[in-house]
Amino acid sequence: MSSLIGNSIECYEFLVYGTFSTLYFNKLFFPSFDPATGTLLSLSTFAVAFAGRPLGAFVFGHFGDRIGRKATLVTTLVMMGGATVLIGLLPTYATIGVAAPILLSVLRFIQGCSLGGESSGGFLMALESAQPNRRGFLTAVVGTGNAWGLLLANGALLLVTALPDRQVLSWGWRLPFIFSAVLVGVALHVRTRLAETPEFERSKAEGAVRNRPAIDVLSRYGLITLGASLSMLPMFLVFYLGSVFSLKYGAAIGVGRPVMLVLLVASCVFLIVAMPFFGWLSDLFNRKAVFVGGVVAMTVAPFAWFPLLDTRSFPLMALGFLLLFTGFAASYGVQGAFCARLFPTVVRYSGMSISYNVGGLLGGAVSPIIAAALLDRFHGWTPIAVYMAAAGVIALAASAFLRERSGSTAVRRAAVPPPATATSPGLTTARS
Repeated sequence: MSSLIGNSIECYEFLVYGTFSTLYFNKLFFPSFDPATGTLLSLSTFAVAFAGRPLGAFVFGHFGDRIGRKATLVTTLVMMGGATVLIGLLPTYATIGVAAPILLSVLRFIQGCSLGGESSGGFLMALESAQPNRRGFLTAVVGTGNAWGLLLANGALLLVTALPDRQVLSWGWRLPFIFSAVLVGVALHVRTRLAETPEFERSKAEGAVRNRPAIDVLSRYGLITLGASLSMLPMFLVFYLGSVFSLKYGAAIGVGRPVMLVLLVASCVFLIVAMPFFGWLSDLFNRKAVFVGGVVAMTVAPFAWFPLLDTRSFPLMALGFLLLFTGFAASYGVQGAFCARLFPTVVRYSGMSISYNVGGLLGGAVSPIIAAALLDRFHGWTPIAVYMAAAGVIALAASAFLRERSGSTAVRRAAVPPPATATSPGLTTARS
């Protein structure tokens, strides 16, 4: 529950920016450009956070493997909350000129660094405290934090957009960002009461903790890290195009913003139910098979999602979102357990964080920008669907080389010899 709450709040703070950047930040922070250019620049600040995520993954992965999961997650939560509240207090372009978008980009980068450390740590807290036959289900429950975060972000947008546009642009847009201070306070109260995970404590007691875990994971497990990153590409494309770009596409085809937001809220409810189901399924059957099955679904789903959106029929549009997010629910629901166990315990935080956030950088950072540019250039959805399908093909190829580790997850230091039996009379058996 602590991991779920923390993950939900971090995702809310990260995603509320995405929902507002599409609709308002082009006017608030880039008003000197035409609307299309202003939107692209606003989405560019959305992408800045993804540049910070690999850095945050490297730094916080190092500390997560060195000093523990709990202390690292408390730090990332405070960083994210502080940056989000400051965005809500930030003067706009009309007040301080070009300094406004610069400061916005800096705070967005800090958000990215924080999420780079948080995104995998919450999964590990659940995974390393779970029974082996419950790992998939419990990490999938933590994974629903993305859906809860998106649900909160869209709920905030629905409430704010109930105000007149003039009031939204004046002060209403600040409320969801400042409100995050309350959520962070609740999460910190819960998170600081946790104990460290048993697996990390066991590795620490065995003296297996590495001095440079983030560097070790790149030097010893570099190919696994790259393969895991590429396998996650369609997850990020589907999630961010479905949650951020869909608002722009809906406006382009004449679907009202409230209708799109209702569809996204309904999709979040579906994900909250579907992800634990696929996690439970992965505990019964092969976890990799569930993950790959989700990738296959995400590869073909865009070719149904866009035509169903074009009907502008609410039931058919809802069916399109259902088809799009089913594959995402399958892959994302099991990746917390599957990808984490590609690495041994002593470098797991670093390995999972780096692979997850490099995948986010490649798949999520510029996907709304690319999709918006393709839509403006070709005035149709086909190039966007091809772009999404290509990411799916790359992910399928990368997934073929991934294998979940079995047996003990700890890696002993080379200097520690194997157990030995003393041969002198009267001495008992001793372990090194």
